[in-house]
Amino acid sequence: MLSLCIKTNKNNIINYLIYNVSKINLDDIIFVKKDFSKYSNVIIHYMGTNIPEFYNEISSVITNCIIEYYERLIIHKLLLLNYFYFDDSDFNIIESNCQNILSNKNTTNISSIQNDVIDRKHYLWTDVLKYISYNKSIVLDGFVTFRISNYINCLDSIVDFSVSQFVINREYNEFIDMLRIYINSRVPKSDLVHLIYVNEESILLDKDKNIISLTKNNLDTCYLSDISFSSNDYALNSLLSLLPKKIIIHLIGPMDDFINTIQLIFEDNVTICTDCNICKVYKTLDKQRGS
Repeated sequence: MLSLCIKTNKNNIINYLIYNVSKINLDDIIFVKKDFSKYSNVIIHYMGTNIPEFYNEISSVITNCIIEYYERLIIHKLLLLNYFYFDDSDFNIIESNCQNILSNKNTTNISSIQNDVIDRKHYLWTDVLKYISYNKSIVLDGFVTFRISNYINCLDSIVDFSVSQFVINREYNEFIDMLRIYINSRVPKSDLVHLIYVNEESILLDKDKNIISLTKNNLDTCYLSDISFSSNDYALNSLLSLLPKKIIIHLIGPMDDFINTIQLIFEDNVTICTDCNICKVYKTLDKQRGS
């Protein structure tokens, strides 16, 4: 007979363990809750012969329990330890971003930490399995504090990534706000500009549908970085120089971050179009290029 005692002083965890142990699809398992000293204990006895499967199942129950009841606390402690200088509202946003990443609700730009998201559970399960294979009792709080370094390292990487994304997003929003202030403080210099957006490249037309040349000589480093440039960089700089009363964006394909940025900066001055004569001409040209 194999026996294991899981110790905790948290009733919600006891209830979780009892419920999930009861769902294990193995015969000859007996479990009971017993209170000793400061701990409540879930005591599990296994009298069957499939010992590897028993350990696998119990390890899964304990692993899922730790993720359910300890993971948020670990993330919060990592933030307090390494990023104590953020205020409460920033903490809440970063913690929410961490949870979205861990629950796969935010899959944008997370390829660099995708392995940590996936591997964390495997690391945790392996550490649990190793421990209960050689010990007849496990104190959950102590185990989480001292025995799961690989799992915590994964969470630490996810926290670092979330903080980096938070800082980038905050700087982006500050940049957008700065440009809005600039636009609102200036008198428009043109009535209308057409922006044709095809294959993630920008073409600008004036109100008479003549092409507005986008050259590096037009670039004003007051607005854009001098590190690297694309047609979209030049297009944005030209729009900030022209300050049109109205911008019609002709989408020849899906909307992306650049178009969202234009909308955020110029707000009500922007109209999206997908099916006018200009759109049809550039859709035809794009198809001819692709064929």
